[in-house]
Amino acid sequence: MRAILDVLMLVLNLYQWVIIIGALFSWLYAFNVVNPRNRVVAMIGDALYRLTEPVLRPIRQIMPNLGGLDLSPVVVLLLIFLIQNVILRYVYPYVF
Repeated sequence: MRAILDVLMLVLNLYQWVIIIGALFSWLYAFNVVNPRNRVVAMIGDALYRLTEPVLRPIRQIMPNLGGLDLSPVVVLLLIFLIQNVILRYVYPYVF
């Protein structure tokens, strides 16, 4: 059981970084810092979009419209921190 929790914590940590990198990449793309016509940039952007959009889309539908401000990555990160905290404080100590 401990190994499953360790793998779950690792996956949550990796997904945190994917969310952060996706948000930074979207800012770089929006402000034309990276060239969107470059194949490598387009592939990275597509991969990040495919990894993050299934989780971010339902949160965007629930949250109110704030204009151009997208707070859904922050909400996902807070949920991940909450899940990790619950696992570390309540589930992990009681696993034999």
